[in-house]
Amino acid sequence: MSDLPDIAIEAGRSDRTSEIDAGAWLAAIVENSDDAILSKTLDGVITTWNRGASRLFGYSAEEAIGKPVTIVIPEDRLHEEEHILARLRAGERIDHFETVRRRKDGTLIEISLTVSPVRNAAGQILGASKIARDITAQKRAAAQQMLLLKEMRHRVKNLFALATGLVALSARGAHDVGELTSDLTARLMALAAAHQLTLPDLDNEGTTESSTTLFSLLEAIVAPHELADERKRIFVKGTDLPVGGGAFTSVALLLHELATNAAKYGALSTPDGRLDVTVSVQDDDAIIHWAECGGPRLDRTPDREGFGTALEQASLKGTGGTLIRSWKDAGLTMEIRFKLSRLAA
Repeated sequence: MSDLPDIAIEAGRSDRTSEIDAGAWLAAIVENSDDAILSKTLDGVITTWNRGASRLFGYSAEEAIGKPVTIVIPEDRLHEEEHILARLRAGERIDHFETVRRRKDGTLIEISLTVSPVRNAAGQILGASKIARDITAQKRAAAQQMLLLKEMRHRVKNLFALATGLVALSARGAHDVGELTSDLTARLMALAAAHQLTLPDLDNEGTTESSTTLFSLLEAIVAPHELADERKRIFVKGTDLPVGGGAFTSVALLLHELATNAAKYGALSTPDGRLDVTVSVQDDDAIIHWAECGGPRLDRTPDREGFGTALEQASLKGTGGTLIRSWKDAGLTMEIRFKLSRLAA
């Protein structure tokens, strides 16, 4: 008797075993994926839900399966689901669609979504599979990168404007080329030192280890704008206070921006201008009173829109500070407040 039937039976069993093994492998891969993987009907009802989906959205499989997929879609994004279902019924695949979804606790998360139609053996579309990946960290990093690029552009523009101003300022008091060169070089070096104070220490992951004081910080930042002769025009007085490593960069960036504006538009843009900075303590607040006089006359309150304003607000937010401006006939005055505990942190 021929052994061929037995061989055929064994081959069939082997094929079925391979299919079972492949199916088990695929199920294990889906279940243990870090991405959220789920499936739904063409009516938007969830049919499968892996562990990654539970981690991302906060619903267990028992809570999600049988429910409409809209449980994870914010109300203002419901139109997206209608659009997705229409494209799926047409057999289309939706690749890397960035959107926002809602967790069980109500928090919103930014995700990248891929949606593919699921077909049966006859090619009919039964539903869809969805793969969702949390891209919140990438979005945050991209926003931070854009902010840094804007800040860099803003700073470079300011530095050119300040350098031009320092040339004019130095030229007024110089008697010869040698004196002009010496004075201008000193000013530019002081400007570079002040600018460096506002930059994070990249070797220390953006933090500043050592503490300083407000007086030291102020004097370093305004030093490039002092006149070459003995006629002092920038005065820092009052109560000196410590500035801790946690607040240093934010405070330095804010003061640098204020000094830059004074040198470009305010009291420090003219030889006869004067700046008085007084530091005091009131209850739990450190108060910096900034008063400019002798600058260009203003016909109206300047418009304060642009990246410089955003930079100031970001610096204040970093320390919980506040800033109030008052435009007077004599010049600009400002009151800046920091919590003592935040300033020294």
